[in-house]
Amino acid sequence: MKAAILLAAGLGTRMRSALPKAMHPIAGRPMLRHLLASAEAVFDRVVVVAGPDMPELERAAAPHATVVQRDRLGTGHAALQAAALLEGHGGDVAVLYADNPLVTPATLGRLVAARAGAGLALLAMRPADPARYGRVIQDASGGVVRIVEWADADGEERAVGLCNAGVVCAPAADLFRWLRAVRNDNAKGEYYLTDVVALAAGEGLRVEAVEAPEAELRGINSRMELAEAEAEMQRALRRAAMEGGATLTQPDSVVFSFDTRLGQDVTVGPNVVFAPGVAVEDGVEIRAFSHLEGCTVRRGAVIGPFARLRPGTVVERGAHVGNFVELKAAVLGEGAKANHLSYIGDATVGARANIGAGTITCNYDGVNKHRTEIGEGAFIGSDTALVAPVRVGARALVGAGSVVTEDVPDDALAVARGRQVNKPGRGFKGKGR
Repeated sequence: MKAAILLAAGLGTRMRSALPKAMHPIAGRPMLRHLLASAEAVFDRVVVVAGPDMPELERAAAPHATVVQRDRLGTGHAALQAAALLEGHGGDVAVLYADNPLVTPATLGRLVAARAGAGLALLAMRPADPARYGRVIQDASGGVVRIVEWADADGEERAVGLCNAGVVCAPAADLFRWLRAVRNDNAKGEYYLTDVVALAAGEGLRVEAVEAPEAELRGINSRMELAEAEAEMQRALRRAAMEGGATLTQPDSVVFSFDTRLGQDVTVGPNVVFAPGVAVEDGVEIRAFSHLEGCTVRRGAVIGPFARLRPGTVVERGAHVGNFVELKAAVLGEGAKANHLSYIGDATVGARANIGAGTITCNYDGVNKHRTEIGEGAFIGSDTALVAPVRVGARALVGAGSVVTEDVPDDALAVARGRQVNKPGRGFKGKGR
C-alpha cells in the first residue's frame, strides 16, 4: 500500500490573489486537481494538507481526506499534519507539492520504484536557471547526503546544478519519525521537509535522487510561472491531439482543456477555444474563432466560424452550426442547420430542420427557463422569435419575421407578424428631402 501527502496550504502571496495558490487553473482545471489525477494513478491513499479558511480547496480535494495546517511553519511542519491519518500506514508515503502540478504518473512511479532500493527517494531536476532552488548534494557514489536551501548554501553549494524538486518518498514510520526530529535553526526559521534527507543519510541509509525534466517539476509561485506552465500544458495537449489523428491548421492558436476529446480526422481552425467538457467525434470540422464548452459534437458536423457551443449542447451527425450562432442546452438534430446569427437555447431541433438567420428561442421569462421543440424537417424563417414553451411541428414552415407564441401543428404554415401597410407619398419625398 502506498500513500501520498499533497501539500496545498500555500497562500501564493506572489500570485497577489485571494484564491489559494493550488486552486489557480491550468488548462481549465485547478493545479490541485492535476496533481491529484497523477497521484491517484500511483498511490492507494491520498491526504491533502490545506490552509485555514480554504473551503473551496477542501471541496476540490474530495473525496480524499484533508487536514488543516493552522500555522504555516514550513513544509516539514505541513507534512507532519497528516501523521494522525497515516501514522499506522504500513507502506511508503510520498510528499508532493500542489504547486508542482505537472508531475506525471510515470515519474511518480519511478520515484516509488527507486524507494524500493533505498531508505528514501526524492525527485530532482537540472533547470536551465537554478535560481533559488535548493541544491542536492551527493557523495562520490551518487547517493544524496543532504539538501541545502539557497538561503543557507555557500558559493560552492550554489554552483551545484542538481536541484531539489521537493518530493520525497520513504516508509511511513521513518518519515514521520524524521519529521518530528527536524529543527528550524535556519535562515527562515522554518521546519524544512528536505531536512529529512540528512536525517536518513545520517542513519546510514541510501538516499536516491530520481531526475525528471524541469518542465514537469518546476514550481509555480507567480502569475508568470503559471503562464509558463499553461504554455507547457497546451503544447502537450496539442501534440496529443495531433498524434491522435486531428489536424490543427494553426496549432499555437488553439486552446485545449485538460479533458478535451477529439476523434480522428477532426480539423480545427485557428483560434478555437475548448473549455472543459468537450467531446468531438470523427470527421468534424471546427472553423476559426469558435468557442466550445460542455458539449458533444457528433461525427461529420461542421461548426463555425465564430460559433459558440455552451454547456448541455449536442450537435448531431452532419449538422451545421454557422457564424455567430450560439447554442445552449440544445440538441441540433442530424443534418439540421443553423447557419447564421441565431441563438438556440433550451431547445430540441429535429433532424434536417433549417433555422433561418436571426432566429432566437426566447427561453427565459425572467423567472424560469422554458424549452422550445422544433420538429424534423421544419423550416424557420429568418428573424423569427420562438417564445417558449412552444412546439413547431415536423415539416412545419414559419414565415420570416414571425413571433411564435403558440404551438404550430405538423405540416402547417405559421405567420405571426403585423400586416404590411404602404403609404403612398409618405417616403423621403413627402418629408421635403
